[in-house]
Amino acid sequence: MASSSSINSICLSLDDQSSKTLTTTTLSSFFAKPYSPRLLKRRRSQSFHVSCNANEHDQNIKANIDRRNVLLGLGGLYSASNLAPLAFASPILPPDLKSCSKATKSGSKDLVEYSCCPPTPKDLNNIPYYNLPPMSKLRKRPVAQDVTKEYIAKYQLATKRMKELDKDDPRSFMQQANIHCAYCNGAYKFGDEVLQVHQSWLFFPFHRWYLYFYERILGKLIDDPTFALPYWNWDHPKGMRLPPMFDRENTPLYDARRNPHVRNGTIIDFSSPRDEVTTDVGQTVTNNLTLMYRSMITNAACPLQFFGARYVLGNNDSKGQGTIETIPHTPVHIWAGTVRNTDLGGGKLSLGEDMGNFYSAALDPVFYCHHANVDRMWKVWKGLGGKRRDIIDTDWLNSEFFFYDENKNPYRVRVGDCLDTKKMGYDYAPAAIPWINCRPTRKGREGKVDVTNIKPANKVFPIANLNKPISFSINRPTTSRSQKDKDEKEEVLIFKGLKYDTNKYIRFDVFLNEDEDVNTDELDKVEFAGSYVNLPHVHAHNKKNDSDEIFQLGITELLEDIELEDDDTITVTVVPKTGGDVISIQSVAIELLDG
Repeated sequence: MASSSSINSICLSLDDQSSKTLTTTTLSSFFAKPYSPRLLKRRRSQSFHVSCNANEHDQNIKANIDRRNVLLGLGGLYSASNLAPLAFASPILPPDLKSCSKATKSGSKDLVEYSCCPPTPKDLNNIPYYNLPPMSKLRKRPVAQDVTKEYIAKYQLATKRMKELDKDDPRSFMQQANIHCAYCNGAYKFGDEVLQVHQSWLFFPFHRWYLYFYERILGKLIDDPTFALPYWNWDHPKGMRLPPMFDRENTPLYDARRNPHVRNGTIIDFSSPRDEVTTDVGQTVTNNLTLMYRSMITNAACPLQFFGARYVLGNNDSKGQGTIETIPHTPVHIWAGTVRNTDLGGGKLSLGEDMGNFYSAALDPVFYCHHANVDRMWKVWKGLGGKRRDIIDTDWLNSEFFFYDENKNPYRVRVGDCLDTKKMGYDYAPAAIPWINCRPTRKGREGKVDVTNIKPANKVFPIANLNKPISFSINRPTTSRSQKDKDEKEEVLIFKGLKYDTNKYIRFDVFLNEDEDVNTDELDKVEFAGSYVNLPHVHAHNKKNDSDEIFQLGITELLEDIELEDDDTITVTVVPKTGGDVISIQSVAIELLDG
C-alpha cells in the first residue's frame, strides 16, 4: 500500500500543496475547478515539450491518393461500379449493404443468434450526405453523478420509449445496439478482411457519430431537442463508480447482465477490472489517476498514439489501438460485463455480456454514458496543447459511416465533419480533471539497475509466450538530447509483432529501470511506463483469431524523471498480468518519432 505522502506527491493539488493528506473522505471533493490548458505551462514538472508529426505517415503515399472516400461498414452502400479506382495498392472495395451477414460473438466462434444488420434503405444508390442542422442552443452533456431527479426521469422516459419502438424501426433500442454489433463483430467484410472500427484511428470518430444520432433520437422521442446524454466521468475519483441512476432495478437504465461487483458504490480498478479491488482504496484511485495521466499525456503526445493506427483498405498490415481505447475504455467495458463462463441459463455461458462483449455492449444503457466520457477525452486532449490535434491525413478525414437520424432517414457521414462538438450542437458541462496533476514523482527504487547483468533485447526476443516477467536491456538511438530535439521528436519504446489470441482478455505492464521483482500494485512511480489491455474481439483485416500489432509507449518524460537521459542503454521489464501464455512479441526497439 502506498503511503499517504507518496500519494500526496502525485495528485494532491493543482498548486503543489503537498503538505495536505489524501484520504478516502476527501477524494469526492478533490479538484473542484475545471481544467485549464494554462496549468500545463505553470507546472515545472509538466514539460509537455514533445511533438510529433500529426500524420506520422510518408507524404508520398498521400500524393499517390487522389481520393479515398472509404465507405466503411454499414456505409458500404455502393457497388464497385460506383467507385473510382484507387491510385495504388489493392484496396478492398466497400461492401454493398446487402453483404451484411451474421456477426460473431467476441471471444468465441459462435454466431450471434440474431441479425445485427440494419434495415435496408429504399434506395441504396442515393444515400445523401448528412448536413449538420442549424441550432439555437447547445445540448450540454451533464456529469452523470451530478444529474437531478428531473433529468433522470426524462432520461428514463426517453430510453423507455426507445425500447418500446417496433424492432424494425432503425431508431429502436435494439437496432441502435445492433450498430455496434455490426461494425465490431464481423458482420461486414471486405473480401476476406473483417471490418473492425476498434484498434485504429476510426475508434473516436465512429463512436462520436454513433452517440450523436442516439442522443438526437432520445430527444426526439420526448420532444426535447436540448436533451443531452450524461457522461460517466470515471477519470475523476467520485466518478470511479457506476453512476447510481444505472443501478436502480426495474428501470429502463438498469441492465441485469452486469457483473454484481459493480453495484453498491464499488470502485473500479483500471488495472484489474475483472477482479475485486484488492489494494487500498486510496492506492486504487491513485493508480487510476496515474493511468489516466499516462494515457492522456505521457503516451499521447502524437495524434496516432492517441487515436490509434492508420486504417486504410488494402494497405493495413499492422494495427494498434490508441491510448484511451486501451485504458480506461477497455477496463470499463470489462468491469461492467458479466463474469465470463458464468451460467446465463438455457445452457449458455457468459462471454462478458453485455458491456464486456462488443456484440452486446450497447444493450446496456450505460454504454452510451461511458462512451460520452470517451468522447469528452478527445475534446480534453486537444485542449492540452502542443501537437495534440486532429489528424490531417485525408484517408482519415474522408472515411465514412452510415446512420439513421431521428426521423428514420438514412445518411452518410464523414469523419471530417465531426471534429468540432459545438458545430455538432453539443458540449460538455465542465468538470475537474485531477489526473492532469498526476505525473509520478516517487521513485520505486534507488539507483539504476545494472544493465551489464541484463540480457540485451536481441537475445530475448522474439518470445513465443509471455508467461512470466522478463527484463531486458535496450540501446537508445541517442542520449543527452537537447530541449529543441525533444520539442521535435518523441522517444518511443515500441513493441513490434505483438500477437495474441483475440478471443482472450490480456494485460501486461511495462516498467523502466526495474527488475522482475517490481511491485506492480503501485503504479504511481516514475518507472511505470504504461499497460496494454485487450477486450476479446473479432479482429480486423483477416479471418484469424490472432493479432499483429504494434504497441508504443512514450518515454521522453520517464527518462527525465528517472534520470536516465544520459544513458546509452536502459533496462525494461514487462510483467504479464493476465493471458501471458497467449502473448508473443517479435521485437522491441526505441525510436524517435519525427516532429
